[in-house]
Amino acid sequence: MKRYISEKKRKIFLVVSIVFWVLFWWTMSTLIKEKLFLPSPFSVLRALVFLFPEEEFWSSIAFSSSRVVLSYSFSFLVAVVFGVFGGLSEKFEILLSPLVKAMRSIPVASIVILVLLWVNSRNLSTVVSFLVVFPILYESVMSGVKNTDPLLIEAADNYRIIGYRRLRYMYLPSVFPYLENGIKSSLGLCWKSAVAAEVIGLPLHSMGSKLYEAKVYLDTPSLFAWTLVIVVLAVIFEKLAFLLLKTIKRRVMR
Repeated sequence: MKRYISEKKRKIFLVVSIVFWVLFWWTMSTLIKEKLFLPSPFSVLRALVFLFPEEEFWSSIAFSSSRVVLSYSFSFLVAVVFGVFGGLSEKFEILLSPLVKAMRSIPVASIVILVLLWVNSRNLSTVVSFLVVFPILYESVMSGVKNTDPLLIEAADNYRIIGYRRLRYMYLPSVFPYLENGIKSSLGLCWKSAVAAEVIGLPLHSMGSKLYEAKVYLDTPSLFAWTLVIVVLAVIFEKLAFLLLKTIKRRVMR
């Protein structure tokens, strides 16, 4: 039987894990002794310190973050609406099925190149992230609706509960656990696809363009520093997304 650890111990183990991998990174960089291939944590931290005072650093973060927020918010809203319809109507699910499967199967690089033919580089990451994230959230919502307790549906039919009350008190409680898993799977992917699109499209004042510049100039510490910033931002956005979902859940379920 699986044994669960307390939240306090989990946090301690997480810190220990981070320290372990940083030490492993430092050890490997010491053994390799070549900053071009694997810079040390100290050189990456130094590069990050040099980036902090620059206005371009913060404008790039603002640009890319705003695209991610816009794309993910729109994906979330569309996925919730379409997912509810897909869960309630098998015909609607079949209608969207080929499109959703295609969106899940096409490689991100192919999506980026195709979308670049239709939109300018500044909006590229928004469209690409939507196409990558939407199928995950859509299928999460649809699965939640489909797995609603049949006894609740029968009771709602008997008492003629319809419309908003039926959605709020019967379907949404079933959807929330699936939606949480969907957010956990999709938010990091949203950042990956957005930055990948920026690396190819190279819009001005974007984090993707800064990654590309670091690669062109063989500035590996800066490349690692920007990557670290992206990881931290993805974690922060995930925490905020779950906090927002928790607030919505509390309001809906009361």
